[in-house]
Amino acid sequence: MSSPLRFLPFLLFFVLATLFRPSQADVGTAAHYSPPYLPTSCFGSDPSQFPSSNLFGSAGEGIWDNGAACGRQYLVRCISAAVPKTCIPGQTIQIKIVDRALSSKSRPSRNDATMVLSTTAFAAIANSSASFVNVEFQQV
Repeated sequence: MSSPLRFLPFLLFFVLATLFRPSQADVGTAAHYSPPYLPTSCFGSDPSQFPSSNLFGSAGEGIWDNGAACGRQYLVRCISAAVPKTCIPGQTIQIKIVDRALSSKSRPSRNDATMVLSTTAFAAIANSSASFVNVEFQQV
């Protein structure tokens, strides 16, 4: 006679596996930078490279990928910062990479960030007085 409870661990594993899907996003840091934004390492002095929303950024060395990051789109959301309540809850933005942070015309608020966001992009996800925040980002 077999006990019906012997299948309980398998059932529990199946239920938990379907509820908790692995994340496809990465975690890093985001700083911000101000104009002038031109010229860029990706598209030179062409002003049409910037999205009309002004939601764009520069790639840090970790995502620069020898220039392959140019034009990539990322979903970005603030997840934490040194000062509580810096992040704007529930805000996710989509940015376009237009430059390399290491060589951008304008200097970032913090070096060694995963990405450096335009002032508009940074202010959309966090209090703009912060020099950097921790972010979750995913290539679209």
